[in-house]
Amino acid sequence: MSESDPTTGEPSPVRKIIHIDMDAFYASVEQRDNPELRGKPVAVGGSAERGVVAAASYEARKFGVRSAMPSVTAKRQCPDLIFVRPRFEVYKAISRQIRDIFAEHTPVIEPLSLDEAYLDVTENLQGIPLARDIALEIRAKIKAETGLTASAGISYNKFLAKLASDHRKPNGQFVISPEMGPAFVEPLPVGKFHGIGPATAAKMNALGLFTGRDIRNQSLEFMNANFGKSGAYYYWISRGVDERPVRANRIRKSVGAENTFSTDLDAFDALAAELRPLVDKVWRHCEATGNRGRTVTLKIKFADFEIITRSRSVAAAVAGRDDLERLACGLLEAEMPLPKRVRLLGVSLSSLHAAGESEPQLTLGI
Repeated sequence: MSESDPTTGEPSPVRKIIHIDMDAFYASVEQRDNPELRGKPVAVGGSAERGVVAAASYEARKFGVRSAMPSVTAKRQCPDLIFVRPRFEVYKAISRQIRDIFAEHTPVIEPLSLDEAYLDVTENLQGIPLARDIALEIRAKIKAETGLTASAGISYNKFLAKLASDHRKPNGQFVISPEMGPAFVEPLPVGKFHGIGPATAAKMNALGLFTGRDIRNQSLEFMNANFGKSGAYYYWISRGVDERPVRANRIRKSVGAENTFSTDLDAFDALAAELRPLVDKVWRHCEATGNRGRTVTLKIKFADFEIITRSRSVAAAVAGRDDLERLACGLLEAEMPLPKRVRLLGVSLSSLHAAGESEPQLTLGI
């Protein structure tokens, strides 16, 4: 069976896409490595007083604890919550192990983060005819080699594969066939669509669009008029159509690091000192991946939780770690004196590309 390409109307072969999503990855690693944490509500990141939750165990999620939630809120919702410092080097090493397992089946792997990826197994290296069987093999090997569980969604496009991986979490998998696709999307609340955030969902609700069926009942002209270039994407996914390919070696558009301080700061020297380890983290990523960027962004979160960002773009890719630090410190200095004390700083580098893909890098004369 084949679906039609929405741009040409020509039949296109049905793809076999798997979305693999590790179950509560960071928290599960901590519970695996520390038996005392097993079966208990665990939050990775933050502390009882400050910061935000980077990941929560399923035991913590029962109390409503979620990633990106302020630690104070999480502790209020779950008084027995145990906070654990993140160990990103450990998570990265396990992620590489998992990536190697994927590579035994297909070279077409699009990582989204350390704990999830799309795989195109339309043509797979082991000649397994059914994508669901490939997903079962991958999940079993991940469990055997890492002691961790993964969930999988299998479908004929990326949008539905990601929806499917949420359907049997944790430690399960679900198939959405071409026959099921359009009907599966119809009753789905728009807020559950991957790619539709809270602001877009609210705008859709204000226009009377609450489910996939509501979007499907609109014309392409209506969707484009109200949602710009994203309108066509929403129009087609409401019909179960998504022609985006799985992109191997996908380059991230930005890389960043941030830190919440144990006490609020306002002096330039103290804040500049806090920027240095963040710059180190960002530049380590650039060195490891070979990516370079032209836009540096400074994020400042004040003690009252107000957030401001300041950016500067340069003509050629930032050439070295010291240049990145000078740009970040320059953005901070331009904001001095600060109106309030600061609880968090972040640094990110965007407009990323592989080194050598664009104009030669220039050292900044700053």
